[in-house]
Amino acid sequence: MKKEEILSQIVEACAKGLVTKQEVLSAYEQGKQTSGQAGTHVSVSKVLYYIGGIIVLLGIAVLVWQNWAQLSVMTRVLATLGSGIAAYLVAVFLSREQRFYELAQAFHIISAFLLPTGLFVVFDAAGVDVYTSGMQSVISGILLITYAATYWVFRRDLFVAFSVLFTTWFYYSFATYLVRDLQGTLAPETFYEYLTLVAGLSYGVLAYFFAQRNQARVAGWLYGLGTLGFLGAALSLGGWFPDRNVFWEIMFPGLSFGAIFLSIYVKSRSMLIIGALYLMAYILKITSEYFAQSLGWAFTLVVVGFLLIALGYGVVYINKKYLS
Repeated sequence: MKKEEILSQIVEACAKGLVTKQEVLSAYEQGKQTSGQAGTHVSVSKVLYYIGGIIVLLGIAVLVWQNWAQLSVMTRVLATLGSGIAAYLVAVFLSREQRFYELAQAFHIISAFLLPTGLFVVFDAAGVDVYTSGMQSVISGILLITYAATYWVFRRDLFVAFSVLFTTWFYYSFATYLVRDLQGTLAPETFYEYLTLVAGLSYGVLAYFFAQRNQARVAGWLYGLGTLGFLGAALSLGGWFPDRNVFWEIMFPGLSFGAIFLSIYVKSRSMLIIGALYLMAYILKITSEYFAQSLGWAFTLVVVGFLLIALGYGVVYINKKYLS
């Protein structure tokens, strides 16, 4: 029943004298209490499910670690990959019933940790070097396909998180594999900073996609992670005096302000806060590099303090006016 229909029925009942104001308010309070109790019950159950899942993972890890040398190859595979597949199948079975949704998520978390370990064990037992970028790409690609297909079937936010996680793993490992013959042309840390820059931007685009599909919770943490990675990489690319990159030092404040103002358009509080924190970090970095010696460290701290206060006020103002 729609909200308008419910309200119209209440108005009609009041007009006919069937209910009083006190009865309507009493029913409202009773409904809020029932909703709060149900929410608390669900929250407690969710916490217990996840704690139980973590304990199961720890138990399997300790058992395998203590007896690793004595276990045969087949036993190692069954203890890791076999347990992961079993947990995944149990989670899929439970996902068919809405009442078992939280329990199914706990089993999916267990499988998401055990499956990568199991694949490492299988390839290692086959005599393959699992630590090369090529094999990392294969393992992460298998997991990416698995959880992307799972999301396609069940459409749960948890599978978006797993898909993004394994996509990021595949992205870094496959990019490393492609440029393995170009080592020496670009410093490794710079190469990964540019990779992170692109990854952060991709997270933002993906967040906008989910926001348009009314999946605000997924969009929220993707905006946060994207902003964190993008601005973090941009700040790192600026370097530190005297090994600085002037281009990125000049670009960074524009990128930070861009993230802050973009947060208004996309209604993302996490983007606003992270953008402001990075701008604060940039102010501290620049003042310590260029002005601490000329102006004096004490005076520089005073100036920076006022700038940070002004920036903090601006963030609070934007949050109240546009995001609250």
